[in-house]
Amino acid sequence: MEENVHQHSQYLTLGMMLAAANMRLPITMMPGLISSLRRTLGLPSSMAGLLTTIPLLTFAVMSPLIARWGRRYGNELTIYAMLMILAAGSYLRVIPTIASLLLGTLLVGIGADGGNVLIPAIIKDNFPTKIPVATSQYTLSMLLVGAFGTGFSGLLAAHWSLPITMAVLSVIGLINLIVWLPNLAYNHRAPQLTVTRQDQTAHGSVWGRPLAWVITAFFGLQALVYYSLLTWLPTIFTSHGFSLITAGNLVTIMQLSGLPMSYLVPATSGKRAGVRTMIGVVGIGFIAGIAGVLLPTLSFGVAAILCVLLGLGSGAAFSLAVVFFTQKTTNGFETADLSGMAQSAGYLLAAAGPVVFGWLGSQLGWNLVLILAIILSALLTFAGIVIFRHATIYD
Repeated sequence: MEENVHQHSQYLTLGMMLAAANMRLPITMMPGLISSLRRTLGLPSSMAGLLTTIPLLTFAVMSPLIARWGRRYGNELTIYAMLMILAAGSYLRVIPTIASLLLGTLLVGIGADGGNVLIPAIIKDNFPTKIPVATSQYTLSMLLVGAFGTGFSGLLAAHWSLPITMAVLSVIGLINLIVWLPNLAYNHRAPQLTVTRQDQTAHGSVWGRPLAWVITAFFGLQALVYYSLLTWLPTIFTSHGFSLITAGNLVTIMQLSGLPMSYLVPATSGKRAGVRTMIGVVGIGFIAGIAGVLLPTLSFGVAAILCVLLGLGSGAAFSLAVVFFTQKTTNGFETADLSGMAQSAGYLLAAAGPVVFGWLGSQLGWNLVLILAIILSALLTFAGIVIFRHATIYD
């Protein structure tokens, strides 16, 4: 539809890729800094988990609000405001106190959620004929930075002090603020006409659409299984006899294996056979990968293959969720609403996952946790099949 094609800055793609990087790096860099945080700040082990949980909870709370602000003030302006909050939070964490660390992490979570919710809407509005390419650039940037963030932060922390390491890693947030500035000249608010037309066609709120809830379940389940595996797989692998370093390397293999999916899923999403195949990759990758970890003995080679399967499944699931946001809506503001809804309920589910899985694993054993993860992965795949059968959430 021609009326939905927006003019945009030539720096929009670069700004989107940097925003995607900023949605992951300030969060994924923290696990690699935990030993430095304990040494420098005296951070208790019980509080270390909050550095991942706080951003996930802020995603849950802020996502519907950000979608609403995008409609009222414009997506481009809202993202810029969120990037300012993210940069402020990142540099607040440089101050070596636990209070500033936690407050900074809260601000980082709020700021990072601007891109989470609104970048899919920006893609829908500005690249309607190039949605697969733009989605690939966005998801690849996010997954690549997410995969390297933990290891790279630990490497820097080994040579530099904690405040310097955090300040250097946070520079990307300042660069993003500069690169995003030209996009403000093309800020798009939701016109009153859009609201009227939605009322006339009875589209109404996405929260009242059954398929929107299935997409929310899909997003939430993929995030829950992924973050739970990311948190506890190193512990499960060490229980199999691997060293802590080897276990960490295996999880890095899992993260890196998801990268090809950030290209393949959007590239094949224009054809029904492509989407069907990728839903199959989600099911086989997660279910077979987790089932393999249940084996009584694991060699490094077998464990690495299982991590590749898990990476392919998780990468396909995340990219499919983003594709569903754009494919199953009719304009950018609906995309933002669906994205906000799915990420609100989805991240609330995901935030509970590592905590619940950790408690079950310590009380009842890791095999039960893995079996539960297989059941959740089967539900995730089923949700994907249901979504696949509908053209939009308004069918």
